[in-house]
Order: sequence, then C-alpha cells, then structure tokens
Amino acid sequence: MFKLWYTIVKDLRILSRDKVGIALMFGMPIALVLIITSIQNNTFELVNKNKVSLLVCNRDTGKISGEFLQAIDQIGMFKMLNIPKGETNKAITKRMNNSDAPLAIVIPADFSVKIDLQAKTVSAKALNTFGLDGGKIDSSASKVLPLNLFYKPALQEQFRRSVQGALYSALQLIESKQILRNMYLSINEKKLPAQLENELLNNKIAINETPVSKDGSRTVPNASQHNVPAWTIFAMFFVVISLAGSIVREKLSGSFIRLKTLPTNYVVALLSKQLTYLAVTMLQAAVIFAIGIWVFPVIGLPVLNLPADMFGLILVSLICGWCAVSYAICIGVFAQTQEQANGFGAISIVMLAAIGGLMVPSFAMPESFRLVMKLSPLHWCLEAYYGLFLEGGNLGDVVANIIPLVMITIFFQAIAILGLKAKKLI
Repeated sequence: MFKLWYTIVKDLRILSRDKVGIALMFGMPIALVLIITSIQNNTFELVNKNKVSLLVCNRDTGKISGEFLQAIDQIGMFKMLNIPKGETNKAITKRMNNSDAPLAIVIPADFSVKIDLQAKTVSAKALNTFGLDGGKIDSSASKVLPLNLFYKPALQEQFRRSVQGALYSALQLIESKQILRNMYLSINEKKLPAQLENELLNNKIAINETPVSKDGSRTVPNASQHNVPAWTIFAMFFVVISLAGSIVREKLSGSFIRLKTLPTNYVVALLSKQLTYLAVTMLQAAVIFAIGIWVFPVIGLPVLNLPADMFGLILVSLICGWCAVSYAICIGVFAQTQEQANGFGAISIVMLAAIGGLMVPSFAMPESFRLVMKLSPLHWCLEAYYGLFLEGGNLGDVVANIIPLVMITIFFQAIAILGLKAKKLI
C-alpha cells in the first residue's frame, strides 16, 4: 500500500511539472466548450428566435405582391428590408456583399397581373369540371415569371431548402386565396367576405412537438446539454498528451529498467498512473460541468441541467475516464518518442471524436461509417452521457452503452500489458 501511495505522489509531482500538458487537459477543453456552445446556441437562436435579413426588391405595384410580402412576414423567419425597385441584379448582389443580408428576393413587375390571370384560369377550369359556368378559359394566359432568390454561397443547402419551403408556403397561400376569391365571385357574383376567407384559409391543424425522454419529462434540451458532455469526453481523452508522454520519458530515461532492480512490480506503477490520471479526468469533468452550471448563465448561455441520477453520472464519468487513461497508456507503451506519442495521440483522438459522433451527429453519417463509428470508444461515451443528459435516463438505461465501453477499456489494458512484455519492460 505504501509503495502504491508513494508512486502516486511521484506521478503527481511529474504531472505538476508538465505545464503544457495541464494547459491542454484543462485550458483547451474549457475554451472549446465555451466557444462551440456559444456558436451552436447562436445557431439555435437564429433558427428559433432571431430573424434572417431578407432584401426585398418589389418591382410589382399590384395588390397581390403586397399580400405575398405580408404572408412572408407572418412566417416569422425573415427580417424584410425593402430596397428600390429600380435596382439591377448586379446592384442587389453588391448590396448583399456590403451588408449582413444573406438573402434577397426580386418580385417581377407583372407579378400581380399574372397571378390573377393564373388564378382565374384555374378557377374557371375547376368550375367547368363541376358542371358550373366558370366563364371562358383564357388559354393565352402566360405563366407567372419565377421569383429570383439571391443567396450567399456560405449558406448551407439545408438552410436554403428551409428558405425555399417558406417562400413556397407564402406563394401557395396567396395563389389559393386568389383562386378562392375568383371561384366565389363566379358563383355568387359578389366578393368573398373577409371573415369567410380567413376561416377557409387559416383553418390549419396544429402540430404539437414533444421531446421523447425516458423519464417522461418534456424539457427541451439546449445547446449546453449537447455540447458539455461531448467536450468533456474530448477533454478526458486528451490526457494522452501528458500520460503517454510521461510513459515514453520513463522508458527513454531507464526508469523501467531501474524499477526491475527494486523489490516492487511495474504493475504498481501502472496502477498508480491509472489512479492519478483517473482523478485528473474526474476533475476535468467536475470543472467543465461547473462551468456549464455557474458560468454559462453569466455569459448568456443556457444553464447545464445535470441528470437526476447522480450516481449514474459519476459511474459513467469514471468508466469514460478509465477508458481514456487506458488508451493513453496503450499509446505510451508503443510510442518510441515523445513526439510520436503527442502527434499520434492528438490526431487519433480528433479522428475518434469525428467518427464517434462528437463533431458530426451519428444520424447524419453515411451508412458505411455506422460500423466504424461503433469501434470508437468516444461514441459509447457520448451515447452514455446523452442517455443521461438528453433522454433523462438512469444508470439502467445506459448499461447497453457502458458494457461495450468496458470491453474496449479491457482491450486497451491487455494490449498495453502485452506490449510491455514484448518489450521486456515487465
């Protein structure tokens, strides 16, 4: 027991001298969780609360174009900025480049006339089909010229599709409204009452959104719930920089050989390193969780809500930390130099994070990556944390994620011991 204690003290002293390693293990994850949570929170607010600036060049003077713009405004997605109708397309793109507006729409000059003609044609065809007198169909009525939507190339395709869907919705609304007016006028020979028009067009079925959680709560997860667990895992695995480098230094300095001449076993030193750096990973988790709880609200970010099952959270954190330490030891055993340990360790962690779902959601990955994703220990760590933080589960709900994680950890331990034996260091 005394041997283990003094070995832990030795490892703590070595760790305290590694200023760069401590900075990477604590400073970098804290910076990452603050920056990325802020960015993702702003993205959520852009979609849910803020409005996207939309330059509007309305070259039409009719009533229908005004109703179309009103329909766009009611969607609540855009902040419309009117610009002179005489501006050319080149001037509009220049104005977009000089402002923060990522979108611009140009309504053609005969928009209202063409919409009205098209609506009369459609209503006449419908009435004639019903056996009613819909009047003469104007076959010469030309189609409405398309709207011109300008966008900055930085906008992602998914967001552009959302914008197109919103504009199509507004177009469909005014087209339906105009067709309904013409049909009512043809049948009753008077205008459609405004109250009846609203009842017919605004009779929409409501959609209730309910987040699915294991505890039955309806709390909507925020950006903090998504990012804090993910980057806590990333921080844990980055102990590879310090721990693997420490093992390499001991190999190069001959500490392994000297330990073989003493009445002790290197298993004690290996256990000491695991306990020391496991404590470091738990401290990392505590620091990042504390920042999410107390610092985030001060800087305007949503507060981190801890899971109800605190024992499950502690156990999952311990297993994730143990896996990270085991991986770092494995890298340190096989690396020949400290540069190899640091370079391969850092790059491999980034790659494992990418394929494990920390950087790209697992559901968005191609089918070919699904099997590779399950080989990443960071994937199982993330799934276990998400089961607690996002789904409101308890320890029993994440056991299916913990078991593969423990198996991967044991695999890393076995590989490290086999490597030490092959190098005749133990």
